[in-house]
Amino acid sequence: MASLAGLYQEMILDHNRAPQNFRRMDDANRRAEGNNPLCGDRLTVWLRVEDGKIQDAAFQGSGCAISKASASLMTAAVKGKSQADAEALFERFRRLVTGTLDRDEAETLGKLAVFSGLSEFPIRVKCASLSWHALKAALEQPDAVVSTE
Repeated sequence: MASLAGLYQEMILDHNRAPQNFRRMDDANRRAEGNNPLCGDRLTVWLRVEDGKIQDAAFQGSGCAISKASASLMTAAVKGKSQADAEALFERFRRLVTGTLDRDEAETLGKLAVFSGLSEFPIRVKCASLSWHALKAALEQPDAVVSTE
């Protein structure tokens, strides 16, 4: 079994220390709040969607390194994607962190593949997937609240 320290790879630590797109977005037209009561992670995801395409994505909140790094990498990954492509990416990421995505498909996720070891630590899957569930909720309902419980 891999050690928990193995999860905190340099990329995760970098995105925790200096997250991308960590800001409030005043011109957003979609927003969702996410809460992981078990771990204490709380965040808000903002999107600006125009003509079915995510023009901009941002987040703010507090949480563990995995939660913050996942939100940072997610916002970078979905910018410029269609809503359908972002939802498909959500599904592939969910399968990655739960250990049901095959290796070849995992390689198509680029930097997001850093979370592939999480399937060995089920309690941490909720940390990594919180921002993704908020993204999905924001795409489906412009002002939503989601919880991992």
